Amino acid sequence: MSADRDVNRRPGRGSSPRRVWLAVLLGLALAAVLLTALPDDDREGGAACGPRTVASWSADTELTGAFARYGDDTARTDDWTGGDGTHSVRLPDGRVLWLFSDTYLGQVHAPPNPAGQPHTWRDASAPFVRNSGVVMSRSGSLERTLAAPLFTDPAPGQWRWPVAAKVEPRSPGSDEQVVRVLLWNRTTGTGPWIYGVPAATEVATLSLPDLRLEGIVTVSDQRAVAAPEERVLYGTSTVDADGWTYVFGGNDGQATARPASHAYVARVPHGRLSEPRAWQFWDGKDWTATGTTARGNAKGTAGKKPEPVLGDGQKRGVGSAFSVARVDGTYVLFTMGAGAEALSTVTSYWACSPTGPWHGPAKGFAPPLPKDGAARQDTAAYNPQVHPALSKDGRLVLSYDVNWLDATPSTAAANISRNVSLYRPRFVSLKLAQER
Repeated sequence: MSADRDVNRRPGRGSSPRRVWLAVLLGLALAAVLLTALPDDDREGGAACGPRTVASWSADTELTGAFARYGDDTARTDDWTGGDGTHSVRLPDGRVLWLFSDTYLGQVHAPPNPAGQPHTWRDASAPFVRNSGVVMSRSGSLERTLAAPLFTDPAPGQWRWPVAAKVEPRSPGSDEQVVRVLLWNRTTGTGPWIYGVPAATEVATLSLPDLRLEGIVTVSDQRAVAAPEERVLYGTSTVDADGWTYVFGGNDGQATARPASHAYVARVPHGRLSEPRAWQFWDGKDWTATGTTARGNAKGTAGKKPEPVLGDGQKRGVGSAFSVARVDGTYVLFTMGAGAEALSTVTSYWACSPTGPWHGPAKGFAPPLPKDGAARQDTAAYNPQVHPALSKDGRLVLSYDVNWLDATPSTAAANISRNVSLYRPRFVSLKLAQER
């Protein structure tokens, strides 16, 4: 792992003991004033809640290398060689299930590639599926790829992308546990919707310990919402607090990864993710049982439409995929930056409640991208995701996906097959600190 890079490094100065004590006393007084001045909504997180930003970060070469070695193993012919939409969940027996969206399977070949460049490469005919699962052992080694796709396409022209997952009781109070996986149901689109039109949020149930798919239910159907950019898909991240599972989601405000999208939140009592009637959606003032703008709730009655908790469509907002972690009473949201930094810089927001108010964006950082031998380097970073299963010692592990940036999907596919490292997750380790 490389040395930490301080996001807000300042030149140091010598200080006398008297000056240090004066600074401490002034700091305590200022903190008390700020706490008193915080709006009531900002006190929900308790005394532990406060501004938190990324103080430093370092590349996690161990995890990045683990996926590179697994994908580059030329002995395997039917497993994962690259993918995006990286999510993880720790299983009760200590294993970690990694979930991916668009995935390449098959065999890779040692360099040089057909163009003479020194990259591991794959055939253009390599199998491609919409989702996959990879199992990591208790010791941290990647063991096997589950039969893919793990979640079959619901119909021609439709597919499922897995997002957040968590282990919960099969039913409230049950001793038997299962894995619930949130899924984004999307359909083929044209124009700006080249990555699919949002259709519905679903929840899949996997049995334990064998990870067998038992069933899939729809919890929020968005197909009645006429404007695709107003459809909200939930599950990019989940956080447990006070007996609830808070499920964050977003709309595809501009059908791109730019942070012009809005963040939304729903909540479900612990252990009831697969029960559509248990879901509640934030409408700006309260929790309501409806999650669409055009349909009623599970009982068929009308309700208010959900309202975003973050996003102004311009400088403040999220990409279509973002991540939220709860750190000592503070909710911290990670997303790609705005404007020219949208595909290179990770930034963050913080709040004392899932519904906000959200403060930020904070100063971001640019995680490293893989080097490529092409004349033009068009790689991009997106989909920052926190992995609680791997985080430890007060540091957060965050992944980000890498892809070749091109408006023509066929060109992008050719480049990430020419150099397989251009379509794999990479990892960093973050240290958060109270914002000064």
